[in-house]
Amino acid sequence: MSVYKRGYQRYQGKIEGRWTRFLVLPRFSWKRMFRQRRVVLLLVAAIMPPLLSAAFIYFVSNAELLSAIPALQSFFEVNAGFFMNFMSTQKIFAIFLAALAGAEMIAPDVANNAMQLYFSRPMTRLDYAIGRMTALIGLLSLITWIPGLALFFMQSVTAGGGWGIANWRIGFGILTGFLLWILLVALAALASSAWVKQRALAGGLVLGFFFILNGVAAMINGVFRGTGGHLLNPSWTVERVVYALSGIEAPDGPGVGAAISAFLATLLLLVFILERKLRPVEVVS
Repeated sequence: MSVYKRGYQRYQGKIEGRWTRFLVLPRFSWKRMFRQRRVVLLLVAAIMPPLLSAAFIYFVSNAELLSAIPALQSFFEVNAGFFMNFMSTQKIFAIFLAALAGAEMIAPDVANNAMQLYFSRPMTRLDYAIGRMTALIGLLSLITWIPGLALFFMQSVTAGGGWGIANWRIGFGILTGFLLWILLVALAALASSAWVKQRALAGGLVLGFFFILNGVAAMINGVFRGTGGHLLNPSWTVERVVYALSGIEAPDGPGVGAAISAFLATLLLLVFILERKLRPVEVVS
């Protein structure tokens, strides 16, 4: 039959629900991320600290030598400081992993003018952003709160004596702190990927966002001989919240209320940047 003789025919296939359409983006984003060898290698490297921490917990709970030497007991001890150090290590891995994987999220779509294709479907900008973020959050969860809670439960079982019940606030702080950090890192990666069209620049922008702000905060504290500059450091604000939730004595600096306010302000700034760039068309004045 000739082309001009073909009339309009309504789609007769199955119409999927909104959440089914939404899950298409995370599924293909995961495939794209794991095709990158650097992402896979960094993910493997990020899993090593949890494995070493698990081995340390097993050693401490089964080493009979420690009970005979009190000095070693204070050194080889699984406490709040142990989990805070673990969080600090995994937070750095999360930044680098987001810089590598997050640069592939939006930058190719912006560079190839693919936003019109996405938004011509029954998909809103919020659906697109959450779909991309879901894939990145799932990836970062593998090296943050999942192994963190696994280590906490392992310590609770091996220590016995109600250790887990007595230190439940540490577990709650680990979960909440990692979730806040994942949200911040994922938003920074998506905002950077949407702001610049080059993948390499997007990854560098993610690293610069965290490490440059850390340096600026330290410089302000040094110049004014105070601690107010910590509020510009996203890592410090999250740590301050974790200290409060875990019931640990916090370091010198602004209170938890100021830290939460600074954290929320940073999130709103990243959301604003992302909202400005996720548009089907760009008007040039």
